[in-house]
Amino acid sequence: MSVRERKQRELAERERLIVSTARELAEQQGWDAVTTRRLAERIEYSQPVLYSHFRGKREIIGAVALEGATEMAAVVRAATAGARTLRDRVTALARAYLAFAADNPAVYDALFQLDGGLAFADEETPEPLKDAFAALLETLGEAAGHGVEPGLFTEVFWASLHGLATLTRAGRLPPEHTELRVALLVDRLAELPAE
Repeated sequence: MSVRERKQRELAERERLIVSTARELAEQQGWDAVTTRRLAERIEYSQPVLYSHFRGKREIIGAVALEGATEMAAVVRAATAGARTLRDRVTALARAYLAFAADNPAVYDALFQLDGGLAFADEETPEPLKDAFAALLETLGEAAGHGVEPGLFTEVFWASLHGLATLTRAGRLPPEHTELRVALLVDRLAELPAE
């Protein structure tokens, strides 16, 4: 391995360390606890080293969001892969999405609540975000129904899931009724025939 390759590997490893440490700190104490000073202390590097990778907290949030989008896409695809019917796939997608949001609140916030400097729904949208939407579209596009544009249907279904996730987490919806909400969403919005 050349010196250049070793340096590139070290830079990539340090960047992964910064992102994973920020994510861990945010999951434990919330995003307000994530500061460049605290990150530098935790990873045992100086703040200038941290700034050599990221211009600040906003870019770190964006990096966590991109990592989270990749994970969410994988979770959704894994959940829908084994389902027999379209109804089962849509239900599995909804459950997986809501579970991901509940299990990874700091990542979910980085993706959808905080400003990570990422563009959504335009040409500048990073590939991991496009792929996360594609993971939803793969199943929900089939459920759109006759005459409904699949992307638009996916946006509306996703917005419904996002609302359920954020309202449940905020304590405005009781979590014990999540399964009933998923069933209602699938039954009414997707209008899938019983199989």
